[in-house]
Amino acid sequence: MEPIRVFEYETLSTTDASKERRLDTKVLDALYKLNDDSGGKYFTPTRNGVKFGSYVGVLQVGGTTIEILPKIDRKTDNDYDCWQKVLLKMLAVCNHIKVESVSDASLKRRYNSLLDLYFNNYLDEVAKLLHQGLVKRYRKEASNVSALKGRICFGRHIQQNLIHKERFYTEHQVYDQEHLLNQILLCGIRVLSRVSCNPFIKDKINRLLLDFPEIVEKVINEKHFEQVRLNRKTKPYEEALKIAKMIILNYSPDIKNGSEGMIALLFDMNKLWEEYVYRMLKREEKDGVEILPQQQQKFWNSKAIRPDIVIKKDGKVFIVDTKWKIVDPGNPSDADLKQMYAYNMYWDAPMSMLLYPSIKDEIEMSGAFHKGRDGVNRCKMGFVNILNEDKTLNLSIGDVILRKCELSN
Repeated sequence: MEPIRVFEYETLSTTDASKERRLDTKVLDALYKLNDDSGGKYFTPTRNGVKFGSYVGVLQVGGTTIEILPKIDRKTDNDYDCWQKVLLKMLAVCNHIKVESVSDASLKRRYNSLLDLYFNNYLDEVAKLLHQGLVKRYRKEASNVSALKGRICFGRHIQQNLIHKERFYTEHQVYDQEHLLNQILLCGIRVLSRVSCNPFIKDKINRLLLDFPEIVEKVINEKHFEQVRLNRKTKPYEEALKIAKMIILNYSPDIKNGSEGMIALLFDMNKLWEEYVYRMLKREEKDGVEILPQQQQKFWNSKAIRPDIVIKKDGKVFIVDTKWKIVDPGNPSDADLKQMYAYNMYWDAPMSMLLYPSIKDEIEMSGAFHKGRDGVNRCKMGFVNILNEDKTLNLSIGDVILRKCELSN
């Protein structure tokens, strides 16, 4: 079944005129529950439907998959493939997913949605670990054995071996693959076996389960991931554990109805845009330019203020605050301007910039604050084109932004 594709801030409902976009009532109920459990941050309930917000990504309820894609123009054309690739590349640049090995052809042939791509990445990472050999660790085990080893547990020994004198109930060390890291990997595979409807993914899951060693299965939660400590020997587990954490903690089994449950991998587009801009600027960090993320200063009582990006060069400070939204050039919101005024004052910055994404050249505007610090005290509205002419993601915005800040060499 093809995924339902929507753009951020669009609406889906059970009464949609398009049959392909019409939600089943069970799917809608699951979306309402997800929204309630997350404090209402993912979307807004509407009559017979939901209106999506700034969160993009993919979610699946039973056999229904919904992709929420970013879009930064007012055009009515639905170029879903373009914006899916933009999202994928942004996620890759920000280390949220690996997509380098995926061609357009394989993306269309094997992966019905972004979710399948995540699933495949996870299965590939686990397969690589199995090929290398899963790490073994020492653990304590208490059992009845025929040879004396370890420490005798006298209470249990007397209880179980009053007749069988040839056996010993002991606590001893075992060196095997039964430990938390491998239990997390197995739990991730089990979740995928419940939610994936893709035959290609299903086949991979079945082959991995055949190769996976027999270990005690554990219900994994957030506390287990907090216990994970990697060392030189377990460093190869890092990528698989990162994806496993996303899969396991974002899976909600439908215990009540016994169906496949829900899995949601959603990203706040505002934070993703901020991280993408930071990483693009970081690539241009040379010749005395220093790029600093999330610098913080005390503001009022225990409250702090924190601009997205602080740029320093030759003793000068420039503030960049990213905004993923469509605005009219020359008309920033009052709240955004007040925020930038505070940043200028606290960081003693002569210039700050509100940075917006665009798909065309926009007229940029700069204005002066009438009171505040001595000397220059300005804020500008900056727009950066995120698409190349071939509609791929623009990976050269770092130098463009520095030139807008008048800091490029």
